[in-house]
Amino acid sequence: MSVHAPGAPSLSPACAQTDWDEALLRRYDTSGPRYTSYPTALSFHEHFTPDDLTQALMRSNAGRRPLSLYVHIPFCRNICFYCACNKIATKNTALAESYLARLDREMVLIARHLDTSRAVEQLHWGGGTPTFLNLNQMGDLIDRLDARFGLSSSPDRDYAIEIDPREADVLTLRHLQSLGFNRVSLGVQDLNPLVQKAINRIQPRVLTETLMDEAHRLGFRSLNLDLIYGLPFQTEKSFAKTLQQVIELNPARLSVFNYAHLPERFAPQRRINADDLPGSDEKLAILRTTIELLTAAGYVHIGMDHFARADDSLATAQREGSLQRNFQGYSSHAQCDLIGLGVSAISRVEDVYAQNPSDLSRYETSLDNGHLATLRGLRLSDDDLIRRDVIEHLMCDMSIDLTAISQRWNIDAPSYFAPALARLQSAEQDGLLTHSGDKINATPKGRLLIRHLAMAFDAHLPQQSEQHYSRIV
Repeated sequence: MSVHAPGAPSLSPACAQTDWDEALLRRYDTSGPRYTSYPTALSFHEHFTPDDLTQALMRSNAGRRPLSLYVHIPFCRNICFYCACNKIATKNTALAESYLARLDREMVLIARHLDTSRAVEQLHWGGGTPTFLNLNQMGDLIDRLDARFGLSSSPDRDYAIEIDPREADVLTLRHLQSLGFNRVSLGVQDLNPLVQKAINRIQPRVLTETLMDEAHRLGFRSLNLDLIYGLPFQTEKSFAKTLQQVIELNPARLSVFNYAHLPERFAPQRRINADDLPGSDEKLAILRTTIELLTAAGYVHIGMDHFARADDSLATAQREGSLQRNFQGYSSHAQCDLIGLGVSAISRVEDVYAQNPSDLSRYETSLDNGHLATLRGLRLSDDDLIRRDVIEHLMCDMSIDLTAISQRWNIDAPSYFAPALARLQSAEQDGLLTHSGDKINATPKGRLLIRHLAMAFDAHLPQQSEQHYSRIV
């Protein structure tokens, strides 16, 4: 029995104003996981071996779930000062050749244990900057993926790539379309020149606009733009101008991320002057204006930092209860086994997570020795699987059906989660959720704090430090 997923209501400006409670947001604005996985990567350990991953791959063949492939391209020509991604700064595209060879070796090792007749419904290239690769290298990588796993030509496939508009043109888009990509995500962050200079990302609007016009003309199914709020010199007024320009461009999806300034962990952020960052009052004002402008423009607030037009597949999946959350964010293709390829990539197969090393030399050495590069991971316990199910439904559907959880896992969910439900009582009193019978629903206010609600069900969190997580708001 599947959990009933109600439609995802978009917040009108009036509704956003009615439900906006600044004092409440401040009170709940602690640090917490983004729940692209449960348990989170902080629970992964190095006792998990490549053999554990190969056994999971073989177990997964019985279920014949479709596949999702993630390929990490770690190279960047320029470093953006806000960046917290795993990347290697270089302008030498020849360095990618040896990396592509290692990717192919990793594919071969994985394909030995995988039924490769399973459909590859999803493909995502992330980074770093995937468009660091030249056109021939992109074609070579697609050919290798097709040879090892068999790529799909189905119109329902979801093949996406992250693009830096400073390093792509209309020829790039046409080439990507010929390779089978039907979705693109453009990094924008902010269109204000002062902000762009402060983050070392000079990117005039015309670059983004030209690529979007061509992508629409070529018939790409969906375009996503990435924005970040909380960057140096941003104000509510300046970010509203960026949003108004972005709305004019009419992307199908928008990701509006909260910048987490952690210079002690991410060296490029040390180039940002903390005194230039907007204060907490200004950041809340930016967030409020963002929600109001986007919902007034017809975007559905999918959850957290994701927005989509009502006709986009993300909004449709949420209405139909098939939305899923993984390491790339929200996805419209549920129940795939995710194979992560490349340095730092994470796989989610059967009941395990497996992560490659972030260090390039360690990744290469493992593969050169004929072994998968798995450095750490986790095999989930029954309790982990049950809690993952609950947290995923809450993050995707903004609701939990405890009756369905009871039936699916053969437990008495209200009793099983009695401590978690007790922890949610104050949130219910504050209007973040409604709890009627066995149905728990996040309110419009609660959608903004959905990470906090999910934390109530996290059994690993008490052993982890808050300093490893970003602020919720």
